Amino acid sequence: MGVPQEVTWQVRSRMLTTVDDREELLAGIKAKAVVHGDFVLSSGQRATSYVDLRRVLLDGRLAPLAGRVLLNATADLSYDAVGGLTLGADPVATAILHAAANRGTPVDAFVVRKSEKTHGLQRRIEGPDVAGRRVLAVEDTSTTGSSVLTAIEALEAAGAEVVGVAVLVDRGARQKILDRGLPYRAVYELSELGL
Repeated sequence: MGVPQEVTWQVRSRMLTTVDDREELLAGIKAKAVVHGDFVLSSGQRATSYVDLRRVLLDGRLAPLAGRVLLNATADLSYDAVGGLTLGADPVATAILHAAANRGTPVDAFVVRKSEKTHGLQRRIEGPDVAGRRVLAVEDTSTTGSSVLTAIEALEAAGAEVVGVAVLVDRGARQKILDRGLPYRAVYELSELGL
């Protein structure tokens, strides 16, 4: 017995409708990623809420939504590789890589280490070579922009052309990235998460 036509249409419709993807992803972030308490962020700042986007970006149902939503948010930027500073950028880049492949417009992903490896190929940027390529720097969420700016420095040193920065949730880094002269795409602001 096959899948009812109405269910098939609903699934296909949801895949094609970015507004639905964005709303469904937002609901998933609110349900799974927003944690309340007393936290020290990677920037050193203190916060009463923490947005743990790995709970979303490593979720088999929500990660594909994140990839599609980020592709749509960066559709005006031309790039052929995506990544950033490990660990916050890794699942973001992977979600975009898979979403782009599913659309038939593949992009490569890369990982920027915090420092060069001291063994093997001793590379700072893992994955396909970024020299001479247009790349999108990503992060799951950013407060000060320091992680993504560190990645940008490494990418430019490796000969990449950084075309912009994309994050799922902006915690305050927007102006710092804009001051650097780069387009900044944040899918959600903290206020949309009720924070």
